[in-house]
Amino acid sequence: MARVAAIDCGTNSIRLLVADVIGDALSDVHREMRIVRLGQDVDATGRLAPEAVERTRAALADYAAIVRRAGAQRVRMVATSATRDAANREAFFTMVRQTLDADADVITGAEEARLSFTGAVSDLDPADGPFVVVDVGGGSTEVVLGERDGPRVNLTAARSVNVGCVRITERHLHSDPATPEEVAAAQRFATQTLREAFAEVPVDKARTWVGVAGTVTTLSAIAQQLPAYDPERIHLSRLSRERVDSTAEHLLASTHQQRSGNPAIHPGRVDVIVGGALIVRVLAEELHTRAGITELVVSEHDILDGIALGLA
Repeated sequence: MARVAAIDCGTNSIRLLVADVIGDALSDVHREMRIVRLGQDVDATGRLAPEAVERTRAALADYAAIVRRAGAQRVRMVATSATRDAANREAFFTMVRQTLDADADVITGAEEARLSFTGAVSDLDPADGPFVVVDVGGGSTEVVLGERDGPRVNLTAARSVNVGCVRITERHLHSDPATPEEVAAAQRFATQTLREAFAEVPVDKARTWVGVAGTVTTLSAIAQQLPAYDPERIHLSRLSRERVDSTAEHLLASTHQQRSGNPAIHPGRVDVIVGGALIVRVLAEELHTRAGITELVVSEHDILDGIALGLA
């Protein structure tokens, strides 16, 4: 048994998993997520905002203390879309090194997809494959096709494209609620960008669609009308294509104040969940057309779990 710590620093959130690796399975010791919006305005400016870096530093300092107290033997932090795009990312790396006493690995979209796939399918029956795993993040979306053979995963293809809940919101969704014109522009952007992934990933071979990360898990919580965000009820829940569409329509018509009053939505996601829902709706339409898939399987296990398993 090995105790490991995985940190995933994305465009919208920074997350920590401390877990014991037992064979090819994980036993959680501590799992936490904080919204830091590291990618604030990076799509427009090309730089990480100082206040966003400070929010991330404060969260990372707390995580470093948790990791030390837990006695993790190995630690890995990965940084994804926001830092890949930023001109001043070296200052961010220096901050991470000083705060965590470890370097941040800026991973490629392909590795991000592989790690997400590994975590997402860890609790699924291999007979339900091939799987198409989709990770809707803040700045990018990863689409990966593959199968699971025991503890091993065999990937067929993967592609990361630059459409995520923060990026699409900052570009297109400015009104409260979004206007029909804004929604149409955002949908065109999502459709065109995601088709770049579908051109390289043969999703028509998939039998099961698995969605991971905060946008998808929050959609499940909303669709189930949960009184609070409940990981146990969200993990491995299933949403029909019709439920995805109706939930997205509900969110598109909602105001910021209405979403703020929904206890299933984390306060840090209130302003970007509309854009995320629109991306998932486009995915549902495309995967139904291309692969005949009619439902989304929602997984609470994702890139964090993949990083932790890799550390073993």
